[in-house]
Amino acid sequence: MRRLVILFVALLAFATTTFAADRLVVFAAASLKTALDAAAGAYRAGGGGEVAISYGGSLGLARQIVAGAPADIFASADEESMDEAIKGGAIRAGTRFDLLNNRLVVVAPKSSAIETLALDREALAKAIGDGRLATGEVDTVPIGRYAKASLIKLGLWEVVEPHLAMTDNVRAALAFVARGEARLGIVYATDAAAEPGVKIVATIPDDTHPPITYPYAITAASHNESAARFLEFLKSPAAREIFKAQGFGVIPP
Repeated sequence: MRRLVILFVALLAFATTTFAADRLVVFAAASLKTALDAAAGAYRAGGGGEVAISYGGSLGLARQIVAGAPADIFASADEESMDEAIKGGAIRAGTRFDLLNNRLVVVAPKSSAIETLALDREALAKAIGDGRLATGEVDTVPIGRYAKASLIKLGLWEVVEPHLAMTDNVRAALAFVARGEARLGIVYATDAAAEPGVKIVATIPDDTHPPITYPYAITAASHNESAARFLEFLKSPAAREIFKAQGFGVIPP
């Protein structure tokens, strides 16, 4: 009996190790969660295999990959974070491509009396009052970087800066607004679409910030043959429809 137990434990350990080795691991920007989860589900349903996705702030994920975190694919919400991973030697040459783009919006809690917000100093100051505006950390998180660039271009940075509630990823900022802990937030249009607890009160002009693009690439450390297959699937018409349904713009191949 003891030998049977030992054999069972050994077989279980082998099976677990094999599954872990075969499973595709993706490090992805938090703003991709709803759409990428759906795309991974469609990939799996089509026989593509298991995909484990870890979401977070793009720059933080890039630094984790450079430090040796076991990811097969990196999906960033900005070019700078992908550049950081490349400079660290963590991305396989020739695999980087831009797949998606996005827009910036200002959101308020669903219960807010604000329906439309003019992007001027007086209106913004009145809307924030003594409360907070949530967005990503403005020096390290893509949504925060884009938000700061837009606020400076619009002449609104001085109004907003004292009221910023900065987070390490866009979904955390979105949650602050949805819970009513921040009166306003600057997030991506796709995040606003994914959260029923908020409403869009303003759309920020695209020409006030660098283009919001999402580069994807295979990591230099990956030996998983399914990495390239999954990226090809994400370029497919089926996956593109999933991204479009969430509000992303899809960049032509």
